[in-house]
Amino acid sequence: MPLVKNATTIADPFVHLSDDAELPLDGAVLVSAARFLQDPEALIGRNSPLGVIWPNNRAVDDLVPYLDRLAVVALVYPSFRDGRAHSQARLLRERYGFRGELRATGQILRDQFVFLLRNGFDAFEVKKDADAAAFAATAKRYTVFYQPSSDGRASAWQRRLQARHSESAS
Repeated sequence: MPLVKNATTIADPFVHLSDDAELPLDGAVLVSAARFLQDPEALIGRNSPLGVIWPNNRAVDDLVPYLDRLAVVALVYPSFRDGRAHSQARLLRERYGFRGELRATGQILRDQFVFLLRNGFDAFEVKKDADAAAFAATAKRYTVFYQPSSDGRASAWQRRLQARHSESAS
């Protein structure tokens, strides 16, 4: 699966490990929530980057004690109609201050790319190379938004207020 980050396709530095696969001594790995929660301290204790694939039907509160030691949280979209991972992403970024890579995986449609960015995702596992190219174009197309979000960009209202303040200060 292509991995899109910063509007370009990159090689995924993380190896996806199945629950029964042997844990390598080093190297970046991405494990399931079930495997992670069996023994999080042993996994975090490795001297290599660790990521967890988190299902959208599980509370992200269970991850909070480990967020500062996780390099990646991959939130799963089992269906394009199921948007619970959007809420999980906002919680991780805004409430819990997660600054690592927030990755969307599963059934992601091109139509969702802008919303995923706005909710704090910065990496995307897409099904096809064509989706990766479409993402790059979409990410550059929209520059001003009305709604506040987790991506750090000022909303249109905030931009107008800043411009008005700058004018009055001059």
